[in-house]
Amino acid sequence: MAAEVTATVVRRGAGVVGAAGTRCVEHAARHALSDAQLARLAVESLIEEAELTPKPALVDGRGSGAHRDLDLPTMRRSARALESTFEALARASRQRTPSATLRSELALIGRAGEQAMMRATDGSNAHRGAIWITGLLVAGAAMNGVARRGAGHQAFADAALACSLGAQIACFPDRFAPPADSNGERVRQRYQVGGARREAQDGFPHALNVGLPALAQARERGIGESAARVDALLAIMASLDDTCLLHRAGLAGLHAGQQGACRVLAAGGSSTAAGRAAFAALDRALVALNASPGGAADLLAATLFLDKLSRHDFTGSTASWNI
Repeated sequence: MAAEVTATVVRRGAGVVGAAGTRCVEHAARHALSDAQLARLAVESLIEEAELTPKPALVDGRGSGAHRDLDLPTMRRSARALESTFEALARASRQRTPSATLRSELALIGRAGEQAMMRATDGSNAHRGAIWITGLLVAGAAMNGVARRGAGHQAFADAALACSLGAQIACFPDRFAPPADSNGERVRQRYQVGGARREAQDGFPHALNVGLPALAQARERGIGESAARVDALLAIMASLDDTCLLHRAGLAGLHAGQQGACRVLAAGGSSTAAGRAAFAALDRALVALNASPGGAADLLAATLFLDKLSRHDFTGSTASWNI
């Protein structure tokens, strides 16, 4: 499934990227979202992901899940501490095209953002992955000059183009990066998975082609917004090679997450009685393994950000959903 999703977004992205120069000129004539507005949408997305309850083994309104060093107030502080980082990423990308120079500039801003996050959380890694994933989408949206308007085909095209431009940036090397020795890098090498880096380079397929459609389909079925977002998270989990699960619990953790998510969805989703029972079993299994799907959570936040881009209205506020 993941390979099919990736192939789809690459094919779609190739066509969108080919017209990127023309599209950017066209967008310049419209009233684009400002750097501050894009940053605010990014922070809102991170906070909404953190507050979404219940989530399997993740920090939410019930508690810390499988995490010992994080809780909901810490997640909120982390997200708010990143607002200036997201604004700086947008500002650096405005009226630019993807390049190695821009990639390095954004990486420096991102690393400064990591330090701000660590200060806000007293040293806990709440959003390192989200700085990379959502930060690239903010850069792509700023580069594309996303305008304030209602939802529609053009609005979705803007979200798709933000993914495509962010992917182009991610494909350039970070010339000034320190030697990689992160948990994610070790997991990628050990298990030969792509991780957040490949997800970005492939055009964020689990946000654009998995999370967004799952969210839209749940809403169309009349499911409440919280359950719709949980089901979008589960859809991402079902096919993502989540490096957070692999780091914490190896293949056993990854398989528990993927198979458990599939069982919840097969039972009708988190809004049904059977789905809630399957969800509770998934939650217990991951907590017992001390594993949480942090990569999927980052991609849910990215999905929510893209959703906001797709339905932003002319007043500068997103549509109000009953959460």
